Amino acid sequence: QVQLVESGGGLVQAGGSLRLSCAASRSIFTFTMGWYRQAPGKQRELVATITSSGNINYADFVKGRFTISRDNAKNTVSLQMNSLKPDDTAVYYCNAPFRPWSWGQGTQVTVSS
Repeated sequence: QVQLVESGGGLVQAGGSLRLSCAASRSIFTFTMGWYRQAPGKQRELVATITSSGNINYADFVKGRFTISRDNAKNTVSLQMNSLKPDDTAVYYCNAPFRPWSWGQGTQVTVSS
């Protein structure tokens, strides 16, 4: 089991930026990792993934605005979010899409218009 702790969320105006971090309790080097989000009243959705070799995929609704990265030496995964929109308001989580562990507490991102 891996414990995941997300951080970096906050309140930002539309057009602003935030950088989220996810810290894992042990090595996640071999795992594809992803960032998810869940808005109030909606299902959790996958935002971006990054494989162990660094291949990246984004959901269409964040392409060109968000950048996922990982630091295997530090067991962390990050999400740089630029040009934020009110629709990006959600709780953001990280996990391994193909071998999900227990969900962390997430980090709240609120984008005001």
